[in-house]
Amino acid sequence: MMMKPVFLAAAIAMTFAPTAHAEADSMAAQAVDITQWQSNVPKPQNIPYPGTLKLNVDATDTARKIFKVTQTIPAKGGERLTLLYPQWLPGNHAPSGPINRVAGITFTANGTKLKWERDPYNVFAFHIDVPNGATEVEAKFDFLSPSDNNQGRITMTQDMLNLQWNMVALYPAGYYVRQIPIQATVKYPQGFTASTSLEPTGKSNGQQMVSYATVPFDTLIDSPVYAGRYFKQLDLDPGAEIPVRLNIVADAPENLEVGDEALKAHRALVQQAYKVFGSQHYDRYDFLLSLSNQMGGNGLEHHRSSENGHDPDHFTNWAGSSVGRDLLSHEFTHSWDGKFRRGADLTTPDYSTPMGNTLLWVYEGQTQFWGNVLAARCGLVSQKQAMETTAMLASTYADERPGFAWRSIQDTTFDPIINRRAPQANRSYQMSEDYYSGGQMVWLAVNGKLGELTGEKKSIDDFARAFFGVEDGNWVVKTYTLDDVVATLNGIAPYDWKSFLQERINTPRSPADGLNANGWRLVYKETPSDYQKKALGSAKTANYILSLGMNIANADGKINNVLWDGPAFNAGLGVGQTIVAVNGMAYNSSRLDAAVRSKQPVKLIVRSGEVVKDVTIDYRGGLRYPHIERIPGTVDRLTKLLAPK
Repeated sequence: MMMKPVFLAAAIAMTFAPTAHAEADSMAAQAVDITQWQSNVPKPQNIPYPGTLKLNVDATDTARKIFKVTQTIPAKGGERLTLLYPQWLPGNHAPSGPINRVAGITFTANGTKLKWERDPYNVFAFHIDVPNGATEVEAKFDFLSPSDNNQGRITMTQDMLNLQWNMVALYPAGYYVRQIPIQATVKYPQGFTASTSLEPTGKSNGQQMVSYATVPFDTLIDSPVYAGRYFKQLDLDPGAEIPVRLNIVADAPENLEVGDEALKAHRALVQQAYKVFGSQHYDRYDFLLSLSNQMGGNGLEHHRSSENGHDPDHFTNWAGSSVGRDLLSHEFTHSWDGKFRRGADLTTPDYSTPMGNTLLWVYEGQTQFWGNVLAARCGLVSQKQAMETTAMLASTYADERPGFAWRSIQDTTFDPIINRRAPQANRSYQMSEDYYSGGQMVWLAVNGKLGELTGEKKSIDDFARAFFGVEDGNWVVKTYTLDDVVATLNGIAPYDWKSFLQERINTPRSPADGLNANGWRLVYKETPSDYQKKALGSAKTANYILSLGMNIANADGKINNVLWDGPAFNAGLGVGQTIVAVNGMAYNSSRLDAAVRSKQPVKLIVRSGEVVKDVTIDYRGGLRYPHIERIPGTVDRLTKLLAPK
């Protein structure tokens, strides 16, 4: 006998319902029970740590680039000790602690080797059960710094080293890092001189072994060391109560020769910064500068120092080395912006707590702004060079960032976490940390609006002094929010600043209007400016981004950048392909220049892997390079901004 369909469906439902419900209940139970997979790392508390960490670093193995570490940590017998390796690094804006380079970890107590385990859900954490009767645990490990550029930045050579304390120090979980005292001692290679903002308390072994004063753990992490065989220290503020020094290590002694013009500019940088901010938030400041093509270049801010790297001939070829000279002015600005005043969500109790990057358009955008302005005001670059740099910047945000169709500057503040500064296939479309230079353009617009609102009586200098120059002499971090930024601007010139900033920061749109707001406009010519020629020479790049829509490595014709939806892109070209020939002749940049100048379609032979193909770029506009010119009838705020105070 056959059931009617309705009864059959009901029977099936009754037959299978209990099983389905049971499976659903089981899945729900599994989904809820996630505590077993959570980290067992104690949360940081704002209480004093009972004891002082001792850290000893042997930095003498320069041939194999190994830092050997011994660390003593007070502990209680019978309890579990959790030690953390710094993960979220200030200035990196990302969980980029180089734990992958730590090897050979051992822990001992009372001469007995201890068992340890890595936390499976926080790989920067190590758990050790401290035996009864023990009062301290000794940790030993090697930090294997990169030995080749393909492994990362070189931090140790035969003649110099950069010791970043986060590479070589563990700290106990459960405490704010500012509550953990630590005393460090370093053994340097024979003949090296070390420079750091830490205070030495003793030297032995012919200056080779240096002990430093006990400081909070966060102060140690914020006080890196540059040391080298060829060393020079220059006083940048002679006679001042608070010293500012330029500490140079170089590949060779001849690189240490600093001419009068260069020294004058660096001394002027200090004075111009004081005129902008009107305060100091350190007891000493040390520029740490490497002149090397062996140790990796660097630019990293600290409260009382900064890490910086230039080419070996930076000073000896002063007339020809203007590209990148805003590095020291940028990092010096960070002592006020980023170290003393810091976005509230970037101010964390330890190096395990995730940082929030939402205010990096202030932290880095303002610093990028002042780094360029101060470089012009003090003479690190000429005003003409600063203008030419501004033209390149304006062009970038007017015509070279199609990614603004979908991304805002605010969204790029997450890039240090998203991309970790890795190479990208289509940077112009993907965008990458545009809170730096895009933020700079926003603050240029702020300068223009302040002048307009106040009849030129106020400018962004007034904002800098009111926002960053408060509490002279105070070292304690002073946090801020967007509302604090807005309130300070309103105190200078009442306006709807919140909407003004949010329109430029939170909306997918280019901030290129900052140039016009200061009385100048972007134009294009067939020849690059002198500064752009130097920049292209330094990068060893032929720049056709504003014409063909691509940049090419001069030496081998390899395409290293393609403008999204530009002529080259629409012809099928991409990053990594190589131009073999131009209009039937072997590639070189002169031939490609001539082909573009002809204002006729450019015929190329291109290699992509094992495939060789003909490509025609239908572009007829000639060469285009950015320049700026005055807008008649407007106030020239840009020239005033770049002039010394």
